[in-house]
Formats: sequence, structure tokens, C-alpha cells
Amino acid sequence: MEHSKKTVYPYIPNSAPEVQKEMMEAVGVDNLWDLYEEVPEELRFRGTLDIPPAILDEYSMKKHINGVLSKNISASDYISFLGAGCANHYVPAVVDEITTRGEFLTCYGAESWADHGKYQTYVEYNSMLAELLETEVMSVPQYDGGQALATAICMANRINGRKKTLLPASMNPQNKKIVENYLDSVQKELVVDYEYIAFDRETGLIDIDDFKAKLTDRVSSVVLEPVSFLGVMEANIAELGKLIKDVGAEFIVYVDPISLGLIEAPVNYGADIVCGDLHSLGLHLACGNGQAGFISTLGQAKYLNEYKDFIYGFCEPEVPGEYVFGNLMIERTHYAQRAKGKEYSGTGVNLWMVSAAVYMALMGPKGFREIDRTILYHSAYGAKKLSAVPGIKLTFSGAAFQEIAVDFNESGKSVAEINKALLDKGIFGGLDLSSDFPELGQSALYCFTEVTGKEEIDTLADALAEILRQEGR
Repeated sequence: MEHSKKTVYPYIPNSAPEVQKEMMEAVGVDNLWDLYEEVPEELRFRGTLDIPPAILDEYSMKKHINGVLSKNISASDYISFLGAGCANHYVPAVVDEITTRGEFLTCYGAESWADHGKYQTYVEYNSMLAELLETEVMSVPQYDGGQALATAICMANRINGRKKTLLPASMNPQNKKIVENYLDSVQKELVVDYEYIAFDRETGLIDIDDFKAKLTDRVSSVVLEPVSFLGVMEANIAELGKLIKDVGAEFIVYVDPISLGLIEAPVNYGADIVCGDLHSLGLHLACGNGQAGFISTLGQAKYLNEYKDFIYGFCEPEVPGEYVFGNLMIERTHYAQRAKGKEYSGTGVNLWMVSAAVYMALMGPKGFREIDRTILYHSAYGAKKLSAVPGIKLTFSGAAFQEIAVDFNESGKSVAEINKALLDKGIFGGLDLSSDFPELGQSALYCFTEVTGKEEIDTLADALAEILRQEGR
């Protein structure tokens, strides 16, 4: 596409006409369209895109962006009961103070190639998260929890060569899509079939009969969650884990790390591979960001050999107390083997390990216990208050942590209508489950964290009672 007036972008040198001309001469093309000769003509757009004029100075760009952002309403403006894998937790100010330091924020991928300070931060992050999980080996941060789960399934496939994985039907629908897409496209030799385990409609727990019917010696791995996407605490997870071990499958647990101040570490009830998302460890709510995955195991060679990314570890010190750490077993990765490596890695979200490290260092074991007790109390109080509102009942009878499925089927209103009415009252209602879980009808997933206490819950209950009373008139 030719322009009568050339725009030169200050941070894109090849937009300068003289630089662009030199590059085109070097590759032997006279027109930029020649670079797309493999694209069929019918797929090429020859017109002018309807995009706004370029903004070339910093002040105007900042003014424009602030104007766009001012149209948003955030969880700081309204009371928010939205969670569903991305909950509104409190992020202490010191987390941002350290994460936004120039040496962390502006470096490539927050990587640690030659900066021992970043290596030190990375080792501290690994050590604290491994202590929280009671594991021994930690991956570098993955893109998000869904991608970490997909890679954990691929690790299991490479370990035992089996081709089938079982996942809970109550898992995060976004993670379902990530896993299904990843398993379909990651590598030709990793053809993994998947099947979903039903959940009990009354309790929300895994349906044990369906679980046993689908668990065979053809299964490569089984994924379970100590707290499901729908908020139910899986009371039978240790029993289910034993059955998984009996057929020789890998037991994968997807866990929210914030819950581990209350819930037992997965390896202590038999988990082979533990994965999840770092979001709850000091990461802000952010559109399209604020999430990063992790994978962790014990130290057996069969797991070490199947990590796709770098692994950092300690070496035995020659001088007592002077530990040495570095990048181990790089020959596993595509950095060494290219297409023959364990899957593929690229620039990821390593900056978020800084936030997670600072958050874990601030909280410590006592802090995690206090937060989890608070979340548990808020969840119980929320369940009590909402279930007392006429027209509302709880979807499941199982014990809940942080997320609670609320049934509006008898209210006479849809979740969409209720959420719209709540917005008018300055409240973000629960996630509408009617599309992803149609069997639950008009149900919504409400999230209760340490920042949604008694005052916020009472406000929500009063608002819902008023909205549903208006329906009855």
C-alpha cells in the first residue's frame, strides 16, 4: 500500500524512507508488495485501512491513552464479585515498587543472561514457590495457567507414551480451550486424546462412578483440582489420586497457589505434576495480562527430562555457605535441539516472577494462612447471605473456597438481567455460567476474596434482594 505522505515512527528505524530503500535493495525487491508474493491476490487488501492518524509525540499519545482508559470502569471503581480464575486480590504497594524497578521492568523478558541480581531473584522465586508447593523442581514462568496445564499433559504423554488424558468437566472453560488447542497442534508425535469427567450435580464433586468408568490403563494422565473452577473443594481427591496411581497414569493437579495456606500441598496426596497460575501471588487484574503459569514436580529424572523450558538449580558448594546456581540440562530444550526439543518456548512472562517473589516474601507462611482463613470466612458468609435472599439458592452443597455458584433459576430473571441491574448499583455481579455450563441453567459464579468483606457482601445481598423483589411486583 503506497502513501502520498510518508510517516516515520521514531522507534521503528525501518520506517524511514532511506533505511527502507536500503533494506529493499538488499533483498532485491522494488515494491513492498513483493514481500508478500506467496499470498494469493484475492487475500491481499489493496485499499486504505480505516485507522486514525499516527500520534508521534509522547504527550499526545499519553493524552489519547488516558482518554481511552477513562471510559473503563475497574474493580477499584465498583465492588467486584467477578473471579473465575482471575480474582481481585490485594497487591501490597511494595510489590509494584520492586517489580517496576528499571532493571526488572525494562530488560528483555525479565531474563537473567548476564545479571546475577535477576538470577538471585529468580532463585528466590523458585525456592519460595517450591516451598509453598512442597516440591523440588520449578519451571520458568509459563504464559498462563492454561498453557502450563497443557504442557504438564504433554510431559505425562512423553513419560508413559499413552495417548489419553482425563480432565474435570468443571474446569475453567478458557483452560479447556487452551488445552484442546495445544494438544491438537503442539507437535505431530504428541497426539493426545482427551475426555471430561462429569461432576455430581448436587455436590459439585467429581462423579466417582463416571471417574472409575473412564479410568483405564490406556490413560496417560488425569487432571484434578483441589478447588474446582466452580469453587467446590474436592473432598475425595486423595482417594481419586490413589486410583490414578493404580493404573500407572500421571496424577496432575491444577491448583491456585493462594489456597495453599489452607489446603494440603498436592504432592502430599500423591500428585506427580503440579501446575497453576501465578495470578493470585501479587499480580494485578489486567486486560489480557496479569497471569503466568507454573509447573512443578519432585526431583526424579523422568520429570526433569520432560520440562520444555530452562531449569535453574543449585550446585554443591566448594566453600560452605557459598551456593552456586545456574541453568541446568539445556540439551532438553529447543534452544539446543531446535525442532527436536521438548515443545517450544519463547519470550514469556518472566517479569511476573518478580511480583510473585516479592509477594511470597512479604506474606510468609503465616500471611498465607491468614489470607486463606479470611477468604474462607468471606466465602461462608457470602453463601449464607445470598442463599437467604428469596429466589436464590446455592447451586452445590459441597464446601466452597473463594468461588460460589449461585442458582437464580427460581428468581424469574436471567443472570444477564441481574448483572445489568447490579451494574446500575455499582457492583460487578458473578460470571454468567449459562453458556459454558448450560446444564446449570441461570447460575452465576460469585468470587469472595480478602477484599470483599462483610460490608461488600451485605451491599450485594441487599441489592439482589431489591432487584428480585422488583421482579415479583
